[in-house]
Amino acid sequence: MRLIFMGSPAFAVPTLDALVEAGHEIAAVYCQPPRPAQRGKKLQPTAVQQRAEALGLEVRSPERLRSVEEQQAFTALEAEAAVVAAYGLLLPQAILDAPARGCLNVHASLLPRWRGAAPIHRAILAGDAETGVTIMQMEAGLDTGPMLRIGRTPIARKTVGELSDELARMGAKLMLEELASPSPPRVQPQDGVTHAPKIAKAESRIDWTHAAAFTERQVRAFAPAPGAWFDANGERIKVLAADLVEGVTAPPGTVLDDGLTIACGTGAIRPTLVQRAGGRAMPTAELLRGFPLGAGTILS
Repeated sequence: MRLIFMGSPAFAVPTLDALVEAGHEIAAVYCQPPRPAQRGKKLQPTAVQQRAEALGLEVRSPERLRSVEEQQAFTALEAEAAVVAAYGLLLPQAILDAPARGCLNVHASLLPRWRGAAPIHRAILAGDAETGVTIMQMEAGLDTGPMLRIGRTPIARKTVGELSDELARMGAKLMLEELASPSPPRVQPQDGVTHAPKIAKAESRIDWTHAAAFTERQVRAFAPAPGAWFDANGERIKVLAADLVEGVTAPPGTVLDDGLTIACGTGAIRPTLVQRAGGRAMPTAELLRGFPLGAGTILS
């Protein structure tokens, strides 16, 4: 099948790979333009651009798709369908209408729950028991289109990194199945609609007045990046993994022992994997040998 692929981050790469391996013809790959990254602020191509170029595919990275010229260039590809996975731009109606089978999206939630930019993070933060992938027919609204296929998985204690990888593989498999055997579309129910706005930088800072259960979810929702963090002695310490400790009553932010058990609004957490600013991830015991945070320390 002649396809256009549209995606940007690492989440989208397994779907691109699956399409190529299945023998589909990729007319072009659309992704976000390179952006400044890291300390040197050098332009960094997206994960999809890097993979597409390695596969010898044509890459297009327009800033937007609103111009008549861009829409005509898209239509001229004469694709049977466009496969979309975390592309990052809203598609104008002219783009949605161009392929014969329209635009099919790999969305990382159980729609209609968690429409929007950060469904995996939001599902973890909210304490959802499960999440999954919905293959949907795209329309002008934000993740409002008819559902075609759904896959489910328990969240358990998975981090956002682990869950993203799992859902990316699931989405690739479901998309291949949908292309091979189209499903009847199902309109999304109105009940249960929630929205998943983009994660703000401030959300990764740990607030010790929150319950320990939420704080532990916060740790998993931001691991491995950007990392939930707290301030200690003027330095940012990221928490990349933590255990829950029940039955603790102490002022929030109090370090309770020499193993860095920290009281929360209710209960406590014990970080097990941490990272100092500019350093590598390390077990908490290793951090404490060179950065003492003994019992009675109060963290802000």
